Amino acid sequence: MRAPVTASEPDLRTLAGIVSEDRPDLPAYGLPESLLTDLIGQIRCDEVCFVGMDSGQRAQWFGQEVPFTDTPAWEDLERVHWEQYWDCQPCSYPDRTGDLRSIVKIADFYSARQWHSTGMYYDYYRPQGHDHELQLCLPEASPWTTGPGRTVRLFFFRGPGPDFSERDRAVLTLLRPHLEQAYLDAERRRHPVPRLTPRQTDLLHLVAAGHTNAQIARRLGLSEGTVRTHLENIYERLQVSSRTAAVTRAFPDLAAI
Repeated sequence: MRAPVTASEPDLRTLAGIVSEDRPDLPAYGLPESLLTDLIGQIRCDEVCFVGMDSGQRAQWFGQEVPFTDTPAWEDLERVHWEQYWDCQPCSYPDRTGDLRSIVKIADFYSARQWHSTGMYYDYYRPQGHDHELQLCLPEASPWTTGPGRTVRLFFFRGPGPDFSERDRAVLTLLRPHLEQAYLDAERRRHPVPRLTPRQTDLLHLVAAGHTNAQIARRLGLSEGTVRTHLENIYERLQVSSRTAAVTRAFPDLAAI
């Protein structure tokens, strides 16, 4: 069992500045590049990547890399990654366990000798110069589009040499809830919630409270058919297909409670 490690007071002051800064460089996907760059200043590494992963579909729907490197034969590397994914313990850890909170590194699962003998290291990590990895996993910040195996992950990579320390893990553990909020805020800025009518809002609040269509109809003095019509219009406006997704889309703060 790992002994608890805490970040120093200077670390905490710096972290507070990183997570509270208002960043204008909002990308089409992911986090502001300036935030990722600041993270490199806190957790020394050769490269940091923020990636949207769908292990069920064996695909990535976005990827950010700082500093950016034009990796040759990337399609071949990605194919190798998914071929080796389920056999690689740190890679598939969130899927196998459902644990999206722990900050994990390769040394949690393998000795250096074991790691260097894996197909994932030999065919995927080694060609990119990666020897050590620290991984943070988050749930997809757009719950109305989630599915099994869909996560976002923040990776820190180092080449041969010293591994990531427990101080690095502690810093990233402290940052994790703030990074989750930063990603959620970025998604909200990219996809603002369409405005609902007062009637639609009232009806959806009743849905959020767990009422059935019949109960909502009685509460609002409507027929069940009218309630269904309102729900269909709400789904279309919010671009969702279920009651749960509509509530999550319209009331993200409520859904997070």
